[in-house]
Amino acid sequence: YNKKSLIEQCTSCDNCPSFRPSAPKIPDGEKVDFDDIQKKRQNKDLVELQGLIDAHFECRKKEEEELIGLKDRIEKRRAERAEQQRVRAEKEKERQVRREEERRIREESDIKKKHDDDAKKKSALTSMGSNYSSHLQKADQKRGGKKETEREKKKKILASRRKQLNIDHLNEDKLKDKISELHEWMTQLESEKFDHMERLKRQKYEVTTLRKRVEELSKL
Repeated sequence: YNKKSLIEQCTSCDNCPSFRPSAPKIPDGEKVDFDDIQKKRQNKDLVELQGLIDAHFECRKKEEEELIGLKDRIEKRRAERAEQQRVRAEKEKERQVRREEERRIREESDIKKKHDDDAKKKSALTSMGSNYSSHLQKADQKRGGKKETEREKKKKILASRRKQLNIDHLNEDKLKDKISELHEWMTQLESEKFDHMERLKRQKYEVTTLRKRVEELSKL
């Protein structure tokens, strides 16, 4: 450090005392010893310079302490922020695990409910088939040894043509397909029945017309 630079640095610091040089007073009527004045002035300057140096280093020390404190606060805040982020990440992970567990439980419950519904549907359809077969069997027993009529023959033919359900092994989608197939088959049978009825009506009309003609010819 030189004197001029230290004076400029210290006068710019708020913590350091300001330097204001003053000229020494010369008493009237006395002999002036310029060497002594110069020496005293140098000693005074050295003392003031030493004071400025001490104040400068004290100021620097205080600034360094404040800088260290600032760094410590920054590191502490950074550590606190990292801890907060870690805690938030753990809580988010726990929420994610809880949501996955709830979703798994809901899916298992839905699958179980679907299986129960399928089992109930299969049981109902099987019961319907059994009741229908039992009804036919009882009707046959009531007829006993009576002579078969045309209606009974038709029933036997229809019974032989009746398709077995065989649905115990089917799942829900295949049951829907089976229902659609049976519905289409019933629609086809109804259409065939309508065609047969119309043909029967036409044949009856033709027979009636021919009979009238025969009667008229027999009169002639």
